[in-house]
This record gives sequence, C-alpha cells and structure tokens, in this order.
Amino acid sequence: MWSGIPIFALLSSVGIAAAENGLDGWLRFASVPCNGHCQLALPSNIVMLNSTQSSPVYVAGQELQDGLQQIVGKHASVKSTGCSTDSSIIVGTVEAYRACNPSGQVPELDVDGFWLSIRGQSVKILGQSERGALYGAYEYLSMLAQGNFSQVSYTTNPHAPIRWVNQWDNMDGSIERGFGGPSIFFKDGVIRQDLSRVKQYARLLASVRINGIIVNNVNANPSLLMSSNMDGLARIADVFRPYGIRVGISLNFASPQLLGGLSTYDPFDSSVIAWWRNVTDQLYARIPDFAGYLVKANSEGQPGPATYNRTLADGANMFARDLKAYGGVVMFRAFVYNQVNESDWYADRANAAVDFFKPLDGKFDENVVVQIKYGPIDFQVREPPSPLFANLYKTNTAIELQVTQEYLGQQSHLVYLPPLWQTILGFDLRVDHKPSLVRDIISGQRFDRPLGGWAGVTNVGTNTTWLGSHLAMSNLYAYGRLAWEPTLDSADILQDWIRLTFGLDRSVIDTITQMSMESWPAYENYSGNLGIQTLTDILYTHYGPNPASQDNNGWGQWTRADHTSIGMDRTVKNGTKFAGQYPAEIAAMYENIETTPDNLMLWFHHVNYTQRLHSGKTVIQHFYDAHHAGAETAQTYVPQWESLKKRIDEERYEHVLNRLIYQAGHSIVWRDAINNFYYNLSGIADEKQRVGHHPWRVEAEAMQLDGYVPYAVSPFETASNFTAIVTASNSTTGTASTTLDFKTGTYDLGINYYDMYGGKSHWTVYLNDRMLGQWQGNSEDVLSHTPSIYLDGHSAIRITFRDVKIHTGDRLKIVGKPDGVEPAPLDYVVLLPPGLVD
Repeated sequence: MWSGIPIFALLSSVGIAAAENGLDGWLRFASVPCNGHCQLALPSNIVMLNSTQSSPVYVAGQELQDGLQQIVGKHASVKSTGCSTDSSIIVGTVEAYRACNPSGQVPELDVDGFWLSIRGQSVKILGQSERGALYGAYEYLSMLAQGNFSQVSYTTNPHAPIRWVNQWDNMDGSIERGFGGPSIFFKDGVIRQDLSRVKQYARLLASVRINGIIVNNVNANPSLLMSSNMDGLARIADVFRPYGIRVGISLNFASPQLLGGLSTYDPFDSSVIAWWRNVTDQLYARIPDFAGYLVKANSEGQPGPATYNRTLADGANMFARDLKAYGGVVMFRAFVYNQVNESDWYADRANAAVDFFKPLDGKFDENVVVQIKYGPIDFQVREPPSPLFANLYKTNTAIELQVTQEYLGQQSHLVYLPPLWQTILGFDLRVDHKPSLVRDIISGQRFDRPLGGWAGVTNVGTNTTWLGSHLAMSNLYAYGRLAWEPTLDSADILQDWIRLTFGLDRSVIDTITQMSMESWPAYENYSGNLGIQTLTDILYTHYGPNPASQDNNGWGQWTRADHTSIGMDRTVKNGTKFAGQYPAEIAAMYENIETTPDNLMLWFHHVNYTQRLHSGKTVIQHFYDAHHAGAETAQTYVPQWESLKKRIDEERYEHVLNRLIYQAGHSIVWRDAINNFYYNLSGIADEKQRVGHHPWRVEAEAMQLDGYVPYAVSPFETASNFTAIVTASNSTTGTASTTLDFKTGTYDLGINYYDMYGGKSHWTVYLNDRMLGQWQGNSEDVLSHTPSIYLDGHSAIRITFRDVKIHTGDRLKIVGKPDGVEPAPLDYVVLLPPGLVD
C-alpha cells in the first residue's frame, strides 16, 4: 500500500509557490493547508532508534523533522532514546524496537519491508532493515505532502530484492543516452569532487525504494578501476550509504589486458582470475557494502569470454566466485547479439537472446542475475515481451527498463512510460501451460529463484530538471514505485507524483493526468505502430523520423518494407522462427495472423499494405490515420497546459510549455515524414486525401528568393515537397518573400525550419514590412534531445506566431542570417485558421 486519497485533493486551487527549478523533484515537501488543530494532532517528537549519522534510521529522523516543518510548519524535536509512543514518531528497525519494547507487537516483514502505523499522535515506522525504516519515513512524508492525514496501519514488502538503476555515465562526464546535462559522478576522467548533487539524487532514489545503483556506462572504461578512481567510488558510496543504496559498477571485460597489462583476458587464465580477484578485494576494502558488477560482454563490439571460446556463463561465473564471499551480485546483460545478414530472410536479431542464453540455463552461479531488456530488440515504442523470460527456469533474471527516453522522444517529447512497461510486466507467458506473468518471473516467484528484480536505465544529469524535462521525472518516480509493487495502477502512481511535484490543485492533477496517459499511445501513433517499431533514424541520433534507415544494414531492426509489402515474418512456418521461442500457447497466438493482435501485426508478419487488420482498415490506411491521430493529440497538449497558467510557478510552467510547443510541431514532422515515405513507397493514396495535400502551406522554395537557394533534403520525406531553402553561403543573408493568397482573417502563422548543431542562425519575419517576430536556432541549448548536423527529421522544428491578422494580398517576408555551419534553413510557411491542425 502507498498513500491514499488526500484529504485536500478536491481543492480547486492552492497558493502558487515561488519559482522552482525542479532540483527537489517530488521531494519538494511544499506547504499544505493545515490549521492549528492539524498541527496539534501531529506528533511533537521523533524518536530514532539509531543515532549513528551514517545510518538510514538517522537520515529518516532528519527527513521527518525537516519534512514536518516544511509541509505543515510543525517543529518536532529529535531524540534517540526511549520507545514512548506518546506524541511521538518512532522510526527504526523491528529489532531495535523490540529491544526497548519487548512486549510490542509488530507484524512480520520481508527483507526491506516496513510497518507504518498512525494512531492519533502515535506513529510507528518500523523496518525489517534500516533501509526499510527509511522507506517508511518517506512514505509517511509522502502522505502528509499530499494532504493525507489518515489513520492507517499496514505493512508493505518489496516485489523483488534487486531494485537498481543503471547510469550510462562516461568517465569524461558525457552520458550515453543522457538528455539532462553532464554526469553528476564523473568529469575529465575522474570522480567529481563536489558530490552534493549525488546526495540529492540519493534522496530521490531512496524515497521510491531503489536499493542499488550502477554508476557508469555498460560500455565501460577500464580506467575506473585505477586506484585513485576506486577511492573516488568509495566517496560516492559514502554518499549513498546513509540512504540504503549500494553502489556497483560496470566492467570492461578486457580490463586485465587494457589496464592490467596482461596478454589475455581469458576467464580461464589463472593470471586473469587473480587480477580480477585483486580488483574485487580492493573494491570491498574501500566499499564494504559494494553491490557488485554489471557486465556487457560480446555485444556491439564489447569484449567478452567468446573471444576465447568460453561461454557467457564462464565469464559471469568468474566474477561471481569473487563476489560471493562478500555478498555481491553479477548482473549479466542478455543484450548480446551479432550483426546479421539483411539479405537472409531467416536471420533475426530478435532471436539472439534465447539463442545465446537458453543453452546456458542452470550454468550460471547462484549470485548471477541475467538482466533482460523488456523486449527482444531495444526499447522500442512497442515490442512483445522478450521470450527469454520464459526460457530460463534455473537462472535468476531481472528486467531492464529504460527510464531515459532513447527512441521515445529523448525528453523533448512527453511520453509517460509505465503503461508501456505494464504491457510487459502483466503479460502471461504461459510457461508449461501455467500462469507465468513476467513480473512473477523476475521476482523469482514463478521458478523459485533466490534473486531477481529490476534494472532501470535512468541517466540523470547536472540539469536542475535531472532528466532534461520536468514531466519526464514522472517516469523515474514511477519506475521506483513499480519496482516495489508492479501491480499498481499507472494513473494512480502518476497522480501521486503530480501532487508531490506540482501541488494539490485538482485542475493541475486532472490536466497532467490526461496529457500523460494519452502520451504513449500518441507517440506510438505518430512514430511507429502495428509493431513496426519506432521508425526513427537508428544509424544516427535515434531521435527523428527516418524509416529507410531501418533496413539495408546489419543491425536487425528491420521493417522489410518494399513497394508492395511490409513487416518481419517471424513465424515458424515461413519466417525467422522467432515466434517459436515462446511457450506453446503464446507461440500459437503469434504464429497465426488471425490471432496476432493488430498492435504487433508487423512484428510477426510480413503482409501487403492492403492487408486488412482486425479493425477492418488496411495496413497503409491505419498508418495514415494513426499518424494523423497521434499528431492531433500532441496539438492538444499546449492549450491544456496553458489552462494551468498561474496554477504552476512561472519557471516550471514556461519550461514545460516550451517543450510541449516543440512537441506539437515535431509530431507533425513525424506524421508527414512517415506518411509521405510509405505513400511514396507503396503508391497507395490516403482515403481521406490528407497525405501530400496541404492547402494552407506555402513552400519556401516557391517563394521569391534573394540570397536563398533550394536544397534537396535527405531523407527526402523530412521536408515538405522534399525541398528546403538555405542561404547561398555562410556569409550571405537570405530573404524569402511571398504575396499571401489567403482570405482576410486571423491565422496562426507557422514556420518550419531546421535548427542544426554547429551554428545559431537568426530569423526575422515581417508582414508588410512590419516585424512580427524573430528567433534564433538555439535548440541545442534549450531542448534535451541529441542535436543533428544535417537538415533532417532530427533538426526539423516549427515556430508559431498566434493570432496574426492577415489580409488578402499581404506581403510576408522572412530574413535568415546564417551562423557557423547553419545556413538559416527554411522548409515552409503555414497559415492556419483557429482550431485547424495542418
């Protein structure tokens, strides 16, 4: 159980706080309405049953004292002796409580579980461990911060023992798949001296019951194992320890050779074994509660045991033997594959995990956990659950989820991920014709395994928003909540986060809930649907649209699209046989096109564009309709958010608004690119005559140009009419002008342009020589996604000037001044009557 319905949740509005930058996340502990009677009803004392300052119980006492003061203005004194429940909050372990109150009755708890009992001014927060007691303290404060002063008594226990986050931070301070600024851990090849942000991150993670962190990239740099950096890791561990979070690291399998100077990294070589044993001993000498290792081996060019004809289990067990004596764990990633031959229609990267790991079931040591991405490919907008979950009976497993939105909008698009995750977690794989939910497999329950759990790729940075977007933090919060209790409702989790992050205003709660719950289906609609995967550029930034990049390469994220048909045939009968990797009932469902759900049709079947879906639509018409529907939903986010003006502090309001305006424009870039690509490929027209038909647009290349020249954009579909304009040189100012042949009225003026990395062009727009506005191409400084050096779907962007009064015959002029390598590119102008979506 988590906090219940807040008493004040039905308030129509609350006082507006001062500007906030997001650094406190959901731990703002903002003041809630509480009169003098409310304050008197709360405890006046906090008894913490451990006064050691590095203990989670001591931290719990401090958090409770600070939280009560911030939330309700109540000052509570803190002491570390006595078990009196008279107007007191008692926080500590069950063991400590029983020591000072032998007659006290406490429910049974699992590891890290806690009991929260609120009876008048008597509050007991008792954990099975000190970590559990801290969780209980945050739970109590979460209730108060949501205006919930209920009398409750309940226990809660974790779903699985491993609840970790994986940082993909590099030693130079950069972050792979990170969209919130540089690393909070590393800079210039060493551990940062100032770890104050790490402490704040520890608070956030502990409050959602995360108990472990891998601090560096799975594509690991061996230099992390240098003695000086081990000392730095110890400093990081010292920061996390009081919050009950154990620190682990990713390893480069070839470190004995790359760093240690050995001639080999063969896991059977005695010198290699000794070298790793020494590393492990050194780490535990510095970090006695060291969590263990995360290993990516023999995948995407990373070294591993296969180099020496050793199995993946051989490699994992080498580390496991050394860690076992200390209680450490090896998280061994199942993301192992080789490039595949695209001309072979029976080749399939999706087969790799089962092909590599099923033969090794039962050969991994007991402290090895195979970490499995939720789907068979790579964090796509929709995938079936990895069949590997159903093929490891004798091996500990964990699910790998991605909090950072690689492939999914990179924090520049609002995409609330828990509904996606729960399609996997609640999927019944029917192993041996018995209930086999993925969540029960990873917990260890289904196959009676001792270890298991969760790994979330969550690449926070030094940006005060942590992830590059205030709304993206809902995914980090929800990841922790689901890792503790995966049956929770996604909307309920979201609303807890909204109350904690933005306050108790019912309009704010309802609006953000609606936007967020619509966001994943909308993104799926305008990016890639029917199981075709996210149709992004997989060869470059993984951000904007580029469906052609999926094929004609060895990466295996193929669509197999040609002029007549599309989709991967993964059937046993005719295709790659991937469907046969599932247990019989699930395999039969996916093998048959009639029983395959529409939303995975193209994942499992290669069909004609005219194939009828269960919905009755053809595949190609579904594409057209879905992409328009998704983009239309994205347009609604801006007015919904604008309805909250004055209800949210100005700084965060403006920050989110700018991203939603950007997303509304970029969703149209996505819509047009995908629809134009498949219209061009198939030659099949949109039944509703929308694709390629834009009566409200004026193409830039059709305007009168001075200093501008036409430019053929690649990929072609990422420009309207396949063409943009650029300045004739990097020192030439360009002018594009046109006489408007539109009826007199009020319009929204949209200008689509390209904002490339490597320059900050400047544009000014005039109407009859009167300046309407100006802007700079500085999205690389403002937005969170990976920038592009090309005119393409990544750099395409729209700016809108609203409520512009136009008369027939008015003269519109845009002046572009290039900067650096960016030639002030323009794609088109659109004038839209109110309420019309282009």
